[in-house]
Amino acid sequence: MNTGMPGAGFAGDSDAAAFNQFGFENMIQHMDAVNWTVFVVLVLMSVGSWFYTVVNVLKNMMLRSRAETVIRTFWETTNAQDAIRFMEEQPAGEPFSKIALDCAQAAAHHQRHEGSRLVEALNRSEFIDRALRQAVTRESSKLETGMTWLATVGATAPFVGLLGTVWGIYHALIKIGATGQASIDAVAGPVGEALIMTAIGLFVAIPAVFAYNFFARMNRNTNANFDTFAHDLHDFFATGSRVGEVAVKR
Repeated sequence: MNTGMPGAGFAGDSDAAAFNQFGFENMIQHMDAVNWTVFVVLVLMSVGSWFYTVVNVLKNMMLRSRAETVIRTFWETTNAQDAIRFMEEQPAGEPFSKIALDCAQAAAHHQRHEGSRLVEALNRSEFIDRALRQAVTRESSKLETGMTWLATVGATAPFVGLLGTVWGIYHALIKIGATGQASIDAVAGPVGEALIMTAIGLFVAIPAVFAYNFFARMNRNTNANFDTFAHDLHDFFATGSRVGEVAVKR
């Protein structure tokens, strides 16, 4: 005996049929060249955003896992040559060791040219400071990998999806005008399919915006650590005074 509400089964079947008729699969089947272009662009935007998100997560994990050890070991090593040798053994992508090496090389270069015009033009402190600024700028720029892409996707993906929506609604209106059918059944399907493009654009943009803001904050902290480390390196190589342990911002 059927105890359910009358017509409930028919309503469910009707909803399922409408979803199949006006859903994503049906939209794919009716897309033209412009819609396909918009869709492919959104897919490429999403793939690029997730690629740079994963790359930056791995890069920041590696940087933060080694930064404190590198800085602490450098200051705790009593022999400067041993400290420099330890920096040379660090991976190519480890930025703090590269800043320290540039500073040490600048100090050694200035010392080798004592009495020359170089020393007359720039004293030891100024020469080391210039080398440190260049090293910090170089390593800071490496942190920006993919940030432009994430910012661009976050700002433009909703509008790219909106372009697909506008184009889909435009074709829906042309179809309605050609057939002369302006009922809700004739309008809901094409308009619903077109709005899917806007939803896709939002799904692409929102993770990119979150990722950009997250990495921007991490980069600010890392740049602050670069500046602190560079300042202490300058004092050490310019005056010979060794500083205490440097805390790394989390």
